[in-house]
Amino acid sequence: MSSHHAKLLRMIFHDPPSHNIHFREVESLLRHVGAEVESLSGARVKVTKDRVEAILHRPHHHNNELDKQGLIHLREFLARAGVTPSSYEAK
Repeated sequence: MSSHHAKLLRMIFHDPPSHNIHFREVESLLRHVGAEVESLSGARVKVTKDRVEAILHRPHHHNNELDKQGLIHLREFLARAGVTPSSYEAK
């Protein structure tokens, strides 16, 4: 995993939540870890990794940053799919 993706993964799981995580970077990370990203209607995105699925929402605001709720959904998906900072730092 690149240092950029590793840093982004740590930011996603950091508490308190960061407010400067851009969705395009999240999509890049998801593809990097082997997830399939499929655009659905509207702002919805279906993400699948190792039979774990989630529907995420692209932000609507002008800067494309995830809000707190979007970050929580992303964390939950990544944790269920086994993509956590500790799992990648161990590699």
